[in-house]
Amino acid sequence: MANITAAQVKELREKSGAGVMDAKKALVETDGDIEKAIELLREKGMAKAAKKADRVAAEGLTGVYVDGNVAAVVEVNAETDFVAKNAQFVELVKATAKVIAEGKPANNEEALALKMPSGETLEAEYVNATATIGEKISFRRFELLEKTDDQHFGAYQHNGGRIGVISVIEGGDDTLAKQVSMHIAAMKPTVLSYNDLDPQFIKDELAQMNHKIDQDNESRAMVDKPALPHLQYGSKAQLTDEVIAKAEADIKEELKAEGKPEKIWDKIIPGKMNRFMLDNTQVDQAYTLLAQVYIMDDSKTVEQYLESVNAKAVKFARFEVGEGIEKNEVDFAEEVMSQIK
Repeated sequence: MANITAAQVKELREKSGAGVMDAKKALVETDGDIEKAIELLREKGMAKAAKKADRVAAEGLTGVYVDGNVAAVVEVNAETDFVAKNAQFVELVKATAKVIAEGKPANNEEALALKMPSGETLEAEYVNATATIGEKISFRRFELLEKTDDQHFGAYQHNGGRIGVISVIEGGDDTLAKQVSMHIAAMKPTVLSYNDLDPQFIKDELAQMNHKIDQDNESRAMVDKPALPHLQYGSKAQLTDEVIAKAEADIKEELKAEGKPEKIWDKIIPGKMNRFMLDNTQVDQAYTLLAQVYIMDDSKTVEQYLESVNAKAVKFARFEVGEGIEKNEVDFAEEVMSQIK
């Protein structure tokens, strides 16, 4: 059996990222042959990764990287929040965002085939990370955004990287773009404007809102409070010219019935129409960036604020770690008992 030196172990660790004991065992098994040891570690890493493949990895981090006029936001998952703070994991996330921004892949398959600075593919790096960290480490998704020279990226990460946002703003400056990204992180819009909402989605969300009103009205009835009316519409997409004309005509009839002098109607109608628009675009306010009240100036929507500073939002991407992943509910007491048995 070959005499394995500390220098050999150190060299193998630097080349493979393996732990001390794993590196030493691999060198012993391969009689000190570094290249064979690397291959052995790779095979063992793939085997370990395969065993962990069916585990749920819903923790992790987002990564954001800007490369000139191209930016990338990525999500990388681990099984536990503890591992998401591991230095090797954090560096892997940063390196993933960088190589994707520079390589501009079209899909996950192309992304995983990109070469990392180590010479390994991105996919191999994840196999190695799973083997050395001891948890399933998986590359989940990415989005690339491009801008022109006259536009600005707003790159922002929140809550230690659990949320990652990139926005593209025309006009304004980098500071404004970052502030818009901070808004996006906090308010969770899913699309830019009402034009991006699916009509069926609007109908479904409106039905859910009216269902909640029904539930609230049951409680109000118990304390003799008047019932709240159902919402007629949920999005600006539903407010046709005919709908708006009818709303204005109804307001005039209401003012007439109340005996308000016609000469002051022009002062009252704009406010009531604004109220009508606000009440009947609640789906937009929940899901579209431009219709949301801007967190930096709550007297305006995002769209109104950007218009006031001669800027406009072009596009954005927002990732939140684990969104859409069904997490395993772990009974720790049961897990401990099973290990004791």
